[in-house]
Amino acid sequence: MSQSDLIRLENITRVYKMGLTKVSALRGINLSIKRGEYIAIMGPSGSGKSTLLNILGMLDTPTGGTYFFDGIDVTSFKDNKLAETRNKRVGFIFQTFNLLPRVNAISNVELPLIYAGFTIKERHEMAERALVKVGLKDRIKHRPNELSGGERQRVAIARALVTNPDIVLADEPTGNLDSKTGKEIMQLLNELSGGNNTIILVTHEEFIAENANRLINILDGQVATDKLI
Repeated sequence: MSQSDLIRLENITRVYKMGLTKVSALRGINLSIKRGEYIAIMGPSGSGKSTLLNILGMLDTPTGGTYFFDGIDVTSFKDNKLAETRNKRVGFIFQTFNLLPRVNAISNVELPLIYAGFTIKERHEMAERALVKVGLKDRIKHRPNELSGGERQRVAIARALVTNPDIVLADEPTGNLDSKTGKEIMQLLNELSGGNNTIILVTHEEFIAENANRLINILDGQVATDKLI
């Protein structure tokens, strides 16, 4: 494994049991990702791209193979160790925003920091900085129902960034947005890419994937193509 590899997957498989039937979602994925890369993952419905993203984010565990994260084999981790690593080192952006409706923007962004053990003062300062970074300085006290779809996704991006994670995983980040707002969100992700920010997004839209620097196509649970763009 190269010293510059942040992520390395070796022969990763994922099999789901559906009653008496076994479904192979991933069939021997081999993949290396360096720190600072901006990657788009594409593939038809049922290809395994969302399963791959969930394994990269430690929301799911592989059936077989080895996952090295920053040189450490995380496939051997117990659930509590996985959760701790995921909370500190991975940021998630979901298509449906996944915001708590009854609390304001800054409280939503503070959530990962509560689990990470920061003080109230630290949490508030870090969350406010993250919201300013995504252009929501004047909306930090607004609840999700008082925000537009684009603003809600910006809150979700701020929440993903607040712990200064090693990777940000975005699952169809513009899927619930109109085209104009979607372009604004992609512009924000583009600005965040590079340096130490490693961004991996799943999309079915080619014009979204074109924002990335590397495109990985998944087909039938395997890497079909992997190229720089």
